[in-house]
Amino acid sequence: MMKAKAFLLDLDGVLTDTAQYHYLAWKQLSNGLGLKFDKTDNHRLLGVSRLRSLEIILELNGCTSQYDEKNRAALAEEKNIYYLDLIKNISPRDLLPGIEEFISESKDEGIKLAVASASKNADFVLERLGIANLFDYVADASKILNPKPHPEIFLDCSNALGTPPRYCIGVEDAQSGIEAIHAAGMFSVGIGVVVTSLSPDLALNRTDELSFKKLSDTYSIWLQQKAANTI
Repeated sequence: MMKAKAFLLDLDGVLTDTAQYHYLAWKQLSNGLGLKFDKTDNHRLLGVSRLRSLEIILELNGCTSQYDEKNRAALAEEKNIYYLDLIKNISPRDLLPGIEEFISESKDEGIKLAVASASKNADFVLERLGIANLFDYVADASKILNPKPHPEIFLDCSNALGTPPRYCIGVEDAQSGIEAIHAAGMFSVGIGVVVTSLSPDLALNRTDELSFKKLSDTYSIWLQQKAANTI
C-alpha cells in the first residue's frame, strides 16, 4: 500500500475550535464601528485571513471606501487584541475530540506534521494547547501572500517538509481550505465541511473520526487512481 508522508492540518475547526472567539472579537469591533455583523456573516470568514475578513465585513456594510490601508491594518490589529484576550485561558482541554490520539498515532507511523493555518496567532494557540512541539513545521501566516482558496500555504508546508504535494494529506473544516488543498494537488480530508463547490476526497463529520488507517486506506486508493490517469 502506498503511504502518505505528511499531514497538513488547519488549526481552527481541526485541532481546536476558537471560531466562537473570532466571532466575538469581530462582533466587538463591528459594534464599535456601528457595522452590522452576525453569525451568518461570520461563516464567510472561515479559513480567511484577518485582513481579508475585515474587508468582507466592510464590503457587507458597503463602506469599503471609507477605510484606507492604514485604517484597515489598525482595525485588524484591534480585533486581534480582543481575540487574544478571549483565548488567553485556553488549554490542552480545548483540543477537539480524538486529536491528541490522532497526532500520537501519526507520529508513531513516522508521518511529518505541519499546521497550515491563516491565523497569525497559531504558535501562541499551539503552545496553549500543549502540542507545539509535536509539529515539524508551522506556516507563518504573515508571510503567506495569497489566502485560501489559493494553495500557497499548503505548498509552503509541503516545501518546508521536503515532501512532494502528492504525498501530502491536507485536513480542513472549510470549503476554501478544501479548494486550496485540491489546487495544491493534494489529497483532501474535510471535517464537517458544508460543500458548496469541490468536495473533499474524504468527508468526515467529526474530528474523532480521524485515524491514520482511515486516511491511509482512502489516500492509497486516490493515489493509485491518479497514477492510472497519468498512464
